[in-house]
Amino acid sequence: MDMLEEIFSVQEALNDHTFAKNDIRDREGKTLKIETVRRAAMAGESGPNDLPNIWLRNYLRALREEADELENDLLWKWWSKDRLDMQNIRVEIVDLLHFLVSLAQCAGLTAADFHRLYMMKNELNRQRQDSGYSRETKDESDNKGIV
Repeated sequence: MDMLEEIFSVQEALNDHTFAKNDIRDREGKTLKIETVRRAAMAGESGPNDLPNIWLRNYLRALREEADELENDLLWKWWSKDRLDMQNIRVEIVDLLHFLVSLAQCAGLTAADFHRLYMMKNELNRQRQDSGYSRETKDESDNKGIV
């Protein structure tokens, strides 16, 4: 198992544990599992009250909160004598990854899918930089080719 696959695996286990510990149930009354949300996403369940939307929203909110915690650890007073707490900053970044992986899983992505899409988007971003990407040239249609 590679490192990204391991991260996806242990995050799924943590999410499933959290669902069980907090008695979070699916529509059939069974303890919710990330696999249930992933299957719903892959089946095209995409309405506002469907599991993928509900859990994508929950994990996005958590991701935003973690980003806020990270931002609060950063220094903005240029006159200050404060110092960064790099240990805590690193932990906050890992917290962001926890919720990013959860988002990916709820969207139906595996570690392999995530890696493949990342590599494709990275190449597109490189092409955008090489072609003078700007607000005037921005065209999100090139994202449609990333599948």
